[in-house]
Amino acid sequence: MLADLDLLLIAVFCTADDLLPERPRNARRSLTDAEVVTLCVAQAIMGVPSDERFLRVARKRLAHLFPRLPKRPGYHKRRERLADTIEALIGEFARDSPGFHDDLLLVDSTPVECARSLETTRRSQLADAADYGYCASHSRFFWGFRLHGLFALDGTPRALALTSPKASERDVCLQLLQRCERHGPIVVVADKGYAGREFEQAASDLETTIARPRRKDEPLGGPHLAPIRQRIESIFQTCKDLLTLERHGARTLHGLRARISSRFLALAAAISLNHRLGRPPRALADYTA
Repeated sequence: MLADLDLLLIAVFCTADDLLPERPRNARRSLTDAEVVTLCVAQAIMGVPSDERFLRVARKRLAHLFPRLPKRPGYHKRRERLADTIEALIGEFARDSPGFHDDLLLVDSTPVECARSLETTRRSQLADAADYGYCASHSRFFWGFRLHGLFALDGTPRALALTSPKASERDVCLQLLQRCERHGPIVVVADKGYAGREFEQAASDLETTIARPRRKDEPLGGPHLAPIRQRIESIFQTCKDLLTLERHGARTLHGLRARISSRFLALAAAISLNHRLGRPPRALADYTA
């Protein structure tokens, strides 16, 4: 069976349709919730941040799957209302992937920039929640949020959190560990920013061992983690490049949550389908065309 966009969207629709309850019929509603969720995945995997442009493209590219499409305002409202559903489906697809049962995980965070000009930061509807932060890996300041993720080695999302860039990475990591479904002790590979005796003790109380590179003020020794650490960078790069994480196009907090969740649903669904087809987990290129 060939991997393509149609196959991915059919897999997402069938899973969503089986899990979502049937809602009362509405004469003004031309699409079911499962179809709207599938459209969200299509928009993410096709890399079209603009709703208006995506719906125009979908009328030509996806007409055989969606004979009727909503108008932009209706699509926008229903996507925001289905944010909880989209997040639940991420977990559902993750459970179908071998990475869900891994006891070796990766943790890291990446900036989610929302504006650059000073005037935009003042007028934005995100101003009450967004803040300034610093990205050490890119040596730059940004205005927006920070996305924290706990991933399996194959890229399967195990837990995600969108926070203020000023939030402590270690505190957020502990929250992710509490939310992560698992079947026993785990090892989490992190970077130097996750150092600290109190943090490591708190993680140990959650049956988690933190493995990280040593800091300059620490004695020599420890495992060589660079090859494994490169995995998390590669996962975030997949989200930024193919899934347009940095070009999310959101203007409100609810919209940002729904758009980011849609991208990780696309990632989780693609990884799950690739495992079924015997393909490399994050081989997404065939789905983007």
